Amino acid sequence: MGLSQVVGRLIGVREHVVDPGGGGADRVPRPVPALVVGGGIAGMSAAVVLAERGVAVTVLEAAPHLGGRLGAWPEELPDGVQRNEHGFHAFFRQYWNWRSILRRADPALGFLKPIPGYPILSGQWPTEEFGKLPPAPPANLLALLLRSPSLRLADLRAMDRDAALPLLTYDPVRTYEEFDRRTADELLTSLRLPDRARAMLFEVFSHSFFNHEAEMSAAEMIAQFHFYLLGNPEGLAFDCPDRDYGTAIWEPLTRYVEKHGGRVLTGAAAARLDRTPAGWRVTGADGDAWEAPHVVLAVDPPALAALVDASPGLAAAAPELVARMPAFGRPGPPYAVARYWMDGDVRADRAVFSGVSRQPTLDSVTLYHRLEDEPRRWAGRTGGSVVELHAYACEPDVPADELAARMLRELTALWPEVAGLRVRELRARVEAQAPAFTPGSHAWRPGVRTDAPGLYLAGDGIRTEFPSALMERSAATGIIAANHILRAEGAAAEPVRSIRPRGLLAGRTPSKLPSD
Repeated sequence: MGLSQVVGRLIGVREHVVDPGGGGADRVPRPVPALVVGGGIAGMSAAVVLAERGVAVTVLEAAPHLGGRLGAWPEELPDGVQRNEHGFHAFFRQYWNWRSILRRADPALGFLKPIPGYPILSGQWPTEEFGKLPPAPPANLLALLLRSPSLRLADLRAMDRDAALPLLTYDPVRTYEEFDRRTADELLTSLRLPDRARAMLFEVFSHSFFNHEAEMSAAEMIAQFHFYLLGNPEGLAFDCPDRDYGTAIWEPLTRYVEKHGGRVLTGAAAARLDRTPAGWRVTGADGDAWEAPHVVLAVDPPALAALVDASPGLAAAAPELVARMPAFGRPGPPYAVARYWMDGDVRADRAVFSGVSRQPTLDSVTLYHRLEDEPRRWAGRTGGSVVELHAYACEPDVPADELAARMLRELTALWPEVAGLRVRELRARVEAQAPAFTPGSHAWRPGVRTDAPGLYLAGDGIRTEFPSALMERSAATGIIAANHILRAEGAAAEPVRSIRPRGLLAGRTPSKLPSD
């Protein structure tokens, strides 16, 4: 434990137990089935916990592979089959709930490898490095202010300190009451930061939540700064799998669920949900049906809204859920992922992962041939490289290949040696499935428990009463959904953990954004 973490623990910057779990038998006292719709992080987290407590859980995944936005699948290339993936994900070290699930696949988490550095690239300013900050607040914040080339002493003096105070006073109730109807763009503007600091320190961070600042709740941005930087004892350092997600995560978790009596079905799309005297019936697109007293819906917002809309009986069984779906089902902006197989490599000193600031399309670049085993072997055999380019919130109605070409041109402006590389293969996608966190959305955002008995939600767009985001929110809500089922059936619940629940200065009166 580093000095910053020791100091942080003294002021409560440490792991906190949200739900201690326990409270029942190690296994359900009588046979009980449960259905989980969706085989991504949220659904599989619920399934793992339920299966090991003896619940006869069945996972229904529409795609031919598990994982959702953490999925992986084979791609036929001219020189053989390579695994492609949905996009790069950083496994931050305060993802305690997600890591507890992953330990079922590998107790030592040996497949997760530390990623050195966290550079932010810019065509206007020198590179900013986030990876070398002390892990825990307040030392990480002080180091950022003192070391960052994007902030000078004069800039700090000119900064509106009252406007910045809400970043340090996060409260799970008051922050949303005061800031949820304002935009993140308004919050950043109110800070009076120089353009360089805003771009390099704030905008590149906010883009990773798949929302534009002008369309994102200021409260949600404050919450995410608290979760990743200002309340997090583990810092911005992160790990990544050294194998593709299917091999490292989904195949072993599937074996784990099946070993404990569960079933994991792919290519099983849920088309309708109906209330029955004994609970619920899920009807598949092919006409198959499954029944259980408990159902967890763990799919992305558009899929959830579509399933609810196709289930007319929910209007009576879960009217509140139905009422929330039109707004909740509208996703955030499109995101694009392009994986390039090149005939040569970039410079040896380029980071495995880099964030990108103020390019029109490109938000990050990942060198997979320096990250995962299979791309590394391919690069060693061919002398090439495997480069993934990611746009987190891109222009709508643009074809995937065009977005991929734009991102490659933007990368070439940052890394000139890319101009000398020839593209051997490209696989590009553009999708819009990530949750939106628009101003005012917190009031109607659904939580895990619905207004219908035995029906639960899970996913990274589902509301939690403690700080969470992205993969960690998916895992946490999946565990919480499982806990509701286990407690209803007399079995012990799984512990749930989070970071410090409130900001470092949350005892102080929070400032509001200027009304103008």
